[in-house]
Amino acid sequence: MQKNKLSLTILLALCSHLLFAQSSDVIRRYIDTYKNIAMAEEIRTGVPAAITLAQGIHETSAGTSDLVLSSNNHFGIKCKTGWTGATVYHDDDARGECFRKYDDPSDSYKDHSDFLKNRPNYTALFQIDPTDYRGWAYGLKKAGYATNPRYPQILIKLIEDYNLQDFTLLALRGEGGDNGGAVWASNNAVEPAKPLAQPLVERTITYPTGVFRINETDVIFVARGTAYLKVAEENNLSLSRLYDFNDMAAQDIAPNDGLVFLQRKRKTGAHETHTVAAGESVEEIAQTEGLRLENLREYNWLKPGMQPATGEVLNLQSKSAAQPRLTSDVPATALLSSPAVAEVIEQPQFILHEVQPKETVYAIARKYAVTIEDVMKWNNLQTTDLHAGQQLRINKKPTNAN
Repeated sequence: MQKNKLSLTILLALCSHLLFAQSSDVIRRYIDTYKNIAMAEEIRTGVPAAITLAQGIHETSAGTSDLVLSSNNHFGIKCKTGWTGATVYHDDDARGECFRKYDDPSDSYKDHSDFLKNRPNYTALFQIDPTDYRGWAYGLKKAGYATNPRYPQILIKLIEDYNLQDFTLLALRGEGGDNGGAVWASNNAVEPAKPLAQPLVERTITYPTGVFRINETDVIFVARGTAYLKVAEENNLSLSRLYDFNDMAAQDIAPNDGLVFLQRKRKTGAHETHTVAAGESVEEIAQTEGLRLENLREYNWLKPGMQPATGEVLNLQSKSAAQPRLTSDVPATALLSSPAVAEVIEQPQFILHEVQPKETVYAIARKYAVTIEDVMKWNNLQTTDLHAGQQLRINKKPTNAN
């Protein structure tokens, strides 16, 4: 009897393993089938590919649900008022509910993106960085997309288990979509990155492990808290050369997730221009584009501490005719004909503050007797997170406050 029970237990465990493996294979096939559509939709509308794929996997049981098989409806979008297309009827919250039917799965993906993009209750989602999949997952639940209280956790688990964030990042570089995205070589190399539609700054993001290339330069992605000495030793570099390659001051650990170059960046970019995204600094742009910071500043008539405003187009290969608009109150010189006249006259009250280790926005605001809101506005900060060595613009002279 005990032997039969043991055999049954082993059989059940084996069946469970096989079912899990099969489910995983089904999900991976779904991802392979629809990843290009999801990336194309991110490029078109800004809905992150990782979120779209996770929703599609969940809503359709990875493409096997009765609804998707009968209608190509991957997101369970109901007919609602104004729908004039084909329909099917399916039991959901009530019996025989009306659902939209599509001729092609790509039409369902497009309708899903437009559904989120054009409805007021989802407007706040598009203020969240597309790499912040957790923010998007919880934002969808908050906006009323799903009634399941565990809906955010379901999406997050799918994204993390199947590395769906990779497709968001590829789409942000303008890759993926119709061309199927970049192909990872055996040494993890990728093609030079294209300009990002959104900044990759202080986000929980996923990059392939190992060395890849941006602008024909070796680079890796490190997590916040990584010791720079360890990075240098693992890549046969001196610590001073690592700092030099990345235009950074000496510091022990990475203050945020980010790119670390293992070779000297190039003097010209792989692209002619870069459009500044919200919250993106000139230092981050230099890393994103694999371009030396000094050259990026030189091409665009920027002095240390100057930050271009959102939407400005920076030159990456040659001298710009004019300095871009700045995020600070420092007046920009409209047309500068040579470095000799590239002087920016600072307003008397304008100063720079270098952030010290563990220093907070609150402490800095108190030091200068200004508000936290002012510090964030003057520096176009999206969060209160700071890192040592960061330079902040303060439009007021310091007081004796400690």
